[in-house]
Amino acid sequence: MAGFFSKERITAGHNFNRWLIPPAALAVHLCIGMAYGFSVFWKPLGNILLGADGKALASCAVGATTFGEKLAGTLRALTATDCNWTQFDLGWMYTLFFVVLGCSAALWGGWLERAGPRKAGLVATLCWCGGLLISAYGIYVHQLWMMWLGSGVIGGIGLGLGYISPVSTLIKWFPDKRGMATGMAIMGFGGGAMIGSPLATKLMAHFSASGSAGIWQTFVSLAVIYTVFMLLGSLSYRVPPSGWKPANWTPPTPSGNSMIAQNHVHLKNAHRTPQFWLLWLVLCMNVSASIGIIGAAAPMLQETFGGALIDQPDVGFADIKKDEAMTAAAAAVGAGFVGLISLFNIFGRIAWASSSDKLGRKQTYFIFFVLGALLYAALAVVAGWKSLALFAAFLCIIASMYGGGFATIPAYLADLFGTQFVGAIHGRLLTAWSTAGVLGPVVVNYMHDVRLEAGVPFDQVYSSVFYVLAGMLVIGFIANMLVKPVAAKYFMSAQELAEEKKIAHEKVVVAGEAGAGTGGRKSLAVVMWLLVLIPISFGISSTLQKAWILFH
Repeated sequence: MAGFFSKERITAGHNFNRWLIPPAALAVHLCIGMAYGFSVFWKPLGNILLGADGKALASCAVGATTFGEKLAGTLRALTATDCNWTQFDLGWMYTLFFVVLGCSAALWGGWLERAGPRKAGLVATLCWCGGLLISAYGIYVHQLWMMWLGSGVIGGIGLGLGYISPVSTLIKWFPDKRGMATGMAIMGFGGGAMIGSPLATKLMAHFSASGSAGIWQTFVSLAVIYTVFMLLGSLSYRVPPSGWKPANWTPPTPSGNSMIAQNHVHLKNAHRTPQFWLLWLVLCMNVSASIGIIGAAAPMLQETFGGALIDQPDVGFADIKKDEAMTAAAAAVGAGFVGLISLFNIFGRIAWASSSDKLGRKQTYFIFFVLGALLYAALAVVAGWKSLALFAAFLCIIASMYGGGFATIPAYLADLFGTQFVGAIHGRLLTAWSTAGVLGPVVVNYMHDVRLEAGVPFDQVYSSVFYVLAGMLVIGFIANMLVKPVAAKYFMSAQELAEEKKIAHEKVVVAGEAGAGTGGRKSLAVVMWLLVLIPISFGISSTLQKAWILFH
């Protein structure tokens, strides 16, 4: 008998409903997507240690002004129990998330393809939720290194496996709607913080009522909640038998669309193709140009528009900083702006990825790079006009294309390299995300600080930054235009493909099963969708409440 987590046990039967897979993937991605929302913990964690007078103790890097001094403070903070942590100390965990995500996806993508999504989903659950529990204990004993290890490293491995585990499965279940299918799942990763951040805030408020800060209790609670949802999603994964296709669907022929491969590239050969590295550059530039500016969205809005955010257009940001009440009011507007960007990031993932099924992947990225570069150039002008509405609208469109780029790239890979190893190839390509996660913020933050030190007024600080980001998109545009169909020499022969399917324990479709995938278990599919749509509705409601502040 095959094991419970084996490929044989999760190969779907004739009457399986393929619409059970997207909500299962969403259940996993909505949980691991909380990585985007960890900044909600920075302020509470930075004031967790109190002195005898009830005031927060000094940070471990008190008095530090240079990068080296801050780094020395962080090294001390890793094990110190007599000083508080700074945002600089905690922010390294955010960097670890996405560096380890890309590395783990690249390292274990091949294993995932052969072991199946159920086993990979279980490992992801253990790593992500187990990492939260280790972090909770690290908070309890005030050991920063345990947070880095728990959530940053172990949790980062869970992020990588959880992120790519459903991708290959969804593409195989929806060969007729590849972009839409991957968009639905990856939308969940973008929406995880939209749900997790307000939930964490409510949990911290609840537990702090007993007199403690309530942070470690919140981590434990999130670990329990996420374990339930991630197990439910992981155990619901099923893979179609080899050769399966939807009813009444005819695969595109090479003459109909030469960008869609009819054969499959082996994982060991994917990185030898120029297409892999061109798409690596496409993803890296698309993410780099957006992630830094999105991460700085709230302070950027406040610095650029100053008192215009609080109906005092003649007051600059330098003056706002001196007034606590005005600072709080401007910050509230900034939070609403971040919420609005988050919504466009999330829904851009499903909208743009679904559109790519009709437009084509190359054409979709053509729009991302051309429109994105024009919008960044326009932002420099609009900021000078002090037009808040246009500024917000342009950045929201950019955020939608940022999310759309993530959701479209798996389908782009499947078109070019086939579906046999698409999950593993996608995992390796995510190293571009890890690179962009460092490159984008470093460029934006470095240029911001240097221009401020040079005496540039707050409302003009970001103008040159926008042009640099537009330049990154031009590089991505060139890389995308160079993408051509993969040469025949890189594809596996029929014999090699058969051997790989045997190693992966894939069952071959039985005659008469070609139309399976839409029948049966419709009521179960409705229940699964409700389980993920209810928390999504909660997140959207919370985000819209914050976004409402932006224009009112």
